[in-house]
Amino acid sequence: MRISPKTAGRALAVACAFFLADCAELERQGQLFAPVPSPPSPSKPPPPRSENRSSVQHKELLAQFGGEYQAPSAERYLDAILVKLAQSSDTPGQTAYKVTILNTPVVNAFALPSGNLYVTRGLLALAGDASEAAAVMAHEIAHVTLRHSALRAEKEREAAVISQAATVIQSRQKGEEERSKQRLSVASFSRQQELDADETGVKVIARAGYDPYGAARFLTALGRSSELRAALYGKRKDSMSFDIMSTHPSTPERVARAVAVARQISAPGIGQRDRAGYLAAINGVAFGDDPMEGYVRDRKFTHPRLRFAFTAPEGFLLENSSEAVFGVRQADNEALRLDTVRNPQFESLEAYVGSGWVDGLLPSSVKKLDVNGLPAVAAVARAGEWNFRLAVIQSGDYLYRLIFAAKALTEQTEREFMESIMTFHRLTPEEAREAHGLKISVISAAPGDTAESLAAHMTTPNRPLEYFRLLNGLDEGEQVVAGERYKIVTE
Repeated sequence: MRISPKTAGRALAVACAFFLADCAELERQGQLFAPVPSPPSPSKPPPPRSENRSSVQHKELLAQFGGEYQAPSAERYLDAILVKLAQSSDTPGQTAYKVTILNTPVVNAFALPSGNLYVTRGLLALAGDASEAAAVMAHEIAHVTLRHSALRAEKEREAAVISQAATVIQSRQKGEEERSKQRLSVASFSRQQELDADETGVKVIARAGYDPYGAARFLTALGRSSELRAALYGKRKDSMSFDIMSTHPSTPERVARAVAVARQISAPGIGQRDRAGYLAAINGVAFGDDPMEGYVRDRKFTHPRLRFAFTAPEGFLLENSSEAVFGVRQADNEALRLDTVRNPQFESLEAYVGSGWVDGLLPSSVKKLDVNGLPAVAAVARAGEWNFRLAVIQSGDYLYRLIFAAKALTEQTEREFMESIMTFHRLTPEEAREAHGLKISVISAAPGDTAESLAAHMTTPNRPLEYFRLLNGLDEGEQVVAGERYKIVTE
């Protein structure tokens, strides 16, 4: 949870959206191979003359994805793959690519025409071998060589011009029809770009000597990752289905196309995978949340930099994001959100809670609290079929805002929510010393080991066996092989 200024008035609406599993922060996890973010809009001040466009985009990507993560062994390994891909691309020798690892658990990758290529450490954790990592990077290079960014920008500008003209010269209904037609054109064009980049990427990795089926395996892992997140956090399972207005084809379609292209090249079993070399390169890479931005262990959330901790009620699953901490208890239709704003300097916490931060506030419910020595205010709000227990806790220059939601605030849920609020506290020196993140560790399976026994060594907030299988590309029921190397997550 990174701290940035927030508009207080939307907190309740965002909470409701999350409870309906529409939280944009969670949806973003599945957006692999998204287009590189657009450069600053004309309304923004132009960058200094000394900065070129690629430099600006580089800084924007670092800012949006947690900054650069230092992993020299992994960088050298990926750069060596990039050399082979560049030599085998459709424009060999035209651009020298160099990798930057982004410090985020989100699975994503980007490439710029300048030769800067970005992969997240979340992607490194999910990839199973060199051919899978090569497939991702070859896909991104294909976006550059096929000029997809320029072509898409041109298409979007064309759609905007036609849309504006339609609004002026036609009725509102006709204008909406024309806008829908143009949006569909842009979406279809983008989907085709993704498929074209997949096909080009598979051919390039094959020419570079890698297993051409690596792309299909990685896309399969991405789909499994999304399904696991859906099972854990309640995200709509149809979020990966083929949506006519989406900017990416569905994972099943991409897998099928990637397999078809690979079959045109060779039968399975041809080409380098180098699983052992890849695992050695990523051994020790951080996994999950950056601990300095807060991390989850079971029901407890700890933020070492801001020096506070909080424990959710029994049965909640927590997830940290750059915007807030979210939690769900699906069986009981309950959810929570914890975020932070700088103290807006209201004359009192009661005045802040009543300032319009939330809709549906019941003024008679507002009361002062002492939360482990910190001044706080609790209240109740109602919006539609949801009931909310709120708390605002002041600590130094920040206000910590807790929102619990339930269809019905029974005595039991009230008690559980209030008990959870009262767990909020400043970190003790012992807790601060123990605060550290998770990492990928590579171990060898011994005779007699099973997926279950190796998963028992995993330190993950939820479902260690499922995560072990996901990280190692094992199907349900498939067992480990003695002597083989496997990824686990440890402290």
